[in-house]
Amino acid sequence: MIRRIIKIDQNKCDGCGLCVQACHEGAIGLVDGKATLLREDYCDGLGDCLPACPAGAISFEQRQAQPYDEQAVQAAKKQAQKPLPCGCPGSMAKAIRREEAPECSQPSANPSRLRQWPVQIKLAPVNAPYFDGAHLLVAADCTAYAYGNFHNELIRDRIVLVGCPKLDGVDYAEKLSAILAGNRIQSVTCVRMEVPCCGGLEQAVKQAIKASGKHLPWQVLTISTDGRMVE
Repeated sequence: MIRRIIKIDQNKCDGCGLCVQACHEGAIGLVDGKATLLREDYCDGLGDCLPACPAGAISFEQRQAQPYDEQAVQAAKKQAQKPLPCGCPGSMAKAIRREEAPECSQPSANPSRLRQWPVQIKLAPVNAPYFDGAHLLVAADCTAYAYGNFHNELIRDRIVLVGCPKLDGVDYAEKLSAILAGNRIQSVTCVRMEVPCCGGLEQAVKQAIKASGKHLPWQVLTISTDGRMVE
């Protein structure tokens, strides 16, 4: 059928991933660092993704396309919301009390400062005791590898959640908003890499704070690809 559907200019796309988060139907994904219409039948042609694109890479066109399949979209959403099997260690929330840990036979000069598990945004529970009164650190996956003093300087005395907006293909804003709204969070620090796709993480944190309805102190720290804290 001929209908209105989005068109993505690959030359303009910078791979930030904001359109992926804005598309509630899951029609868009990142392929080789570029936004791509993955499912024509998931695109409703309303264009929630258009205002989210900072590069102006998305527009409408009238062309032959599969009809919008709302049933398939809803089924996909339900599938994505299914919890992981309870036996998966990654889904079992726990606090880590460093002062109670037994002495290591080979002490490290740089011990871990991690205070909770899990750390992945997608796996983290919305409510957990360790969120009460927490200073929250929301970090891009790559930052811990790029910044040498990540544990001592950034994780220390914070609860940390990590993710990659470019690869995960999910809307972090909704999950983060639920965590901020449902817990007594004291502050939020977002740590991102100095690359365009990390803009999706920063934007998700901004949206989550706004949607939570709370006035929280927050900051964004940027790490360069050669491991420096960017002023």
